[in-house]
Amino acid sequence: PSVQQHKPLEIGTNLYCKWRDEQFWMCEVIERRQNIETNEWSYYVHYLSFNRRMDEWVTIDRFDLGAQETTGDGKKVTRTTKRKFDESHHHEEEGELDPITLKEHEEATKVKNISRIAIGKYEMETWYFSPFPKEYSNIDTLYWCEYDLTYFARREQLERYMKTRCKRVHPPGDEIFRHGEMAVYEIDSRVERVFCENLCLLAKLFLDHKTLYYDVQPFLFYIICHCDEQGAHMVGYFSKERVSAEDYNLACILTLPCYQRRGYGKFMITISYELSKREGKLGTPERPLSDLGLVSYRSYWAQRLLEILSKQKGTISIKELSDMTSFRPEDIIATLQALDLLKYFGGQHSVYVSPKMIEQYVNKKDNSPPVDPSKLKWTPHSERVEAR
Repeated sequence: PSVQQHKPLEIGTNLYCKWRDEQFWMCEVIERRQNIETNEWSYYVHYLSFNRRMDEWVTIDRFDLGAQETTGDGKKVTRTTKRKFDESHHHEEEGELDPITLKEHEEATKVKNISRIAIGKYEMETWYFSPFPKEYSNIDTLYWCEYDLTYFARREQLERYMKTRCKRVHPPGDEIFRHGEMAVYEIDSRVERVFCENLCLLAKLFLDHKTLYYDVQPFLFYIICHCDEQGAHMVGYFSKERVSAEDYNLACILTLPCYQRRGYGKFMITISYELSKREGKLGTPERPLSDLGLVSYRSYWAQRLLEILSKQKGTISIKELSDMTSFRPEDIIATLQALDLLKYFGGQHSVYVSPKMIEQYVNKKDNSPPVDPSKLKWTPHSERVEAR
């Protein structure tokens, strides 16, 4: 076996590493491991300018070792990292997590334990650590049944399961929406506990700061599917508390990476607000939102409000906008402020929408699947309890 000639890099070392764009970026060595057969070291690195989802294992040939130097305390750094790095940039998605909780979270989840997943016809790289049982730790690819979310360490195990045991062609639960190729299934975690637990494990591979609930029973899960002749294929999901003291209408939201940028995030948010309308409540998502979740909501709120304002003749109040959308007033105000549409005239705030902004809204391509409320077959759970 070949033996590397370099001295192993220390954990905590900062140096340049070649990223997938072939450019060198500053990174920190988070962990290291040695191959027993070859004696070669590999290193788990975090790129200081990137989100943690880009963390990865690399070999020594990816580093620019010539850029290193050692400070008086022996810590290896590069010349360009002597200035303090602005940590507020690289923790932007953690939202409201306090510093102590954030530090504990990052320490416990610093190294991804699953590199890739295969589900349906797709394979995709994971982004974050997820607390799978130890026997699944440090495997390259985890294989999933896309219908019941049973997972396996080897492809042949999944193939055998699909041929002999899995009888499903769609998720468990009740189909509450079907329109064209889109379907939504509501899953009661008290009935399908294992499915919901496996869903949380899967989601955690792509969501960093959300707490993984080992007790899934307080939640209802809504699986969004694209349907074809083979079955209903999960593209994403959202969850909501069965009973929310704050009237949150959504707890977690995720579109699988292979289906992102196709408008499914907006579709799920629209469904969540349609459920709120049926409940006769104003809705808002649970905080903190992930970075991608926040982008999706800001875009959704803005588009929906501009759609109404572009057709509005005369004045309209925040309360009227809230009644029409089921958005909370504070979400409406924050969105209008972000769009710079709130103006202060004569001692009161007014909404001013320029023709240019209307034009931008009209010309913006919307690729999300349409939501026809009449296709939603759903009764609020509070009414179901009363019916019994």
